Amino acid sequence: MRRLLLLLALLAPVPALAHGGGEQVQGLVAGLMHPLGGFDHILAMLAVGLWAGICGGRLTWLLPAGFLIGMALGGLLGIAGIGLPMVEAGILASIIVLGTLIASALRVPAAPAMLLVGLFGALHGHAHGAELAAGSGALGYVLGFLLATAALHAAGVVIAQRAQGGPALFGLRLAGGAMAALMLAVIGLV
Repeated sequence: MRRLLLLLALLAPVPALAHGGGEQVQGLVAGLMHPLGGFDHILAMLAVGLWAGICGGRLTWLLPAGFLIGMALGGLLGIAGIGLPMVEAGILASIIVLGTLIASALRVPAAPAMLLVGLFGALHGHAHGAELAAGSGALGYVLGFLLATAALHAAGVVIAQRAQGGPALFGLRLAGGAMAALMLAVIGLV
């Protein structure tokens, strides 16, 4: 838990909204690195895994899978130049909502939970795909950002599973609240 809080503290000064647009990105390595390029990405991807680990059961892997499916579809829309409304606001909202779900340790039925993370995944994927340079290595890039995202989800699941019960779970819930509060501060609501 201390490591997660330290990670959050170290990343806090980094500017949010890592989607500058128009960057020349291409290939597997760029795709692997992109989700690690901003704390908004890292928090959202970890949050999916943390919430999945808290929910347990089949949601442990269904939630990350739903996010990845949404991310792939959103990425394809972004690559195709098909716009989605409020992508950046939705990305910030994803962290606020997921952080709140972690803080409350709320377990939601599978269908609405997967729909929610799938929507958030589509927004994140769209941001990734929209930054892909025309004619560049789209397949490698998409594969890269999906692999990096899956790794961050898995890290969140492992952290949550190790924190079940007692003070560790309280710390995990506190970290979820801190994620939500940090994003609210970024957008100037606190």
